[in-house]
Amino acid sequence: MYIALLSYTAPRNEVDYALAEHAEWLRSQFAHGLFLVSGKGNEDADQVIISRPCLRGKLDAVLATDPLVLQRLAHYRVIEFSATRTAGEFLTVNEALAS
Repeated sequence: MYIALLSYTAPRNEVDYALAEHAEWLRSQFAHGLFLVSGKGNEDADQVIISRPCLRGKLDAVLATDPLVLQRLAHYRVIEFSATRTAGEFLTVNEALAS
């Protein structure tokens, strides 16, 4: 699994103009089933995304299509981890990890 930390590299007023496109891009990734959770970060990142298990190259390719990245307003730092325990709500993720 991966945690993708999005950090803005441009002033917030420039980022604000692209947030609607970014939100639509997020909706698309949730619809395709890649992302599990997204939300605002704290001082380590402006936004955080947790993805389903997948090939790292696939995730990198998807993140590169984020409008904020394409417009050079932000960049991602990705942390890979192996989930060994999850809550019951993540049963489908547990099954994917077991296979």
